[in-house]
Amino acid sequence: MKMSAMLVEQAVTQIDAEPIPEDHPAVEQLTRLFGDHTFFIDREGLSIVEPAEEPEPGIQAGEVIKLASWSDERRTTLAPHEPEQTDVVVILKRA
Repeated sequence: MKMSAMLVEQAVTQIDAEPIPEDHPAVEQLTRLFGDHTFFIDREGLSIVEPAEEPEPGIQAGEVIKLASWSDERRTTLAPHEPEQTDVVVILKRA
């Protein structure tokens, strides 16, 4: 899911991750590998947010999906893996 700046702001207040800027050199390669998404990086690796079921009517939510994990202790290399659902759900918009 490609997120607007407003949705990214909402997400980062609820998860301990930073969005990768659209103009970052890695975004082109990440898009080729994983599709057109807003990518987040944290201490565990690379994630995206995908639409989730509405927890309540009028509330837009997203589920954090892990795409790659750090393969070294210094966190310099990511190792892609099958998308992993997490139990993290963020509230993106309230009606």
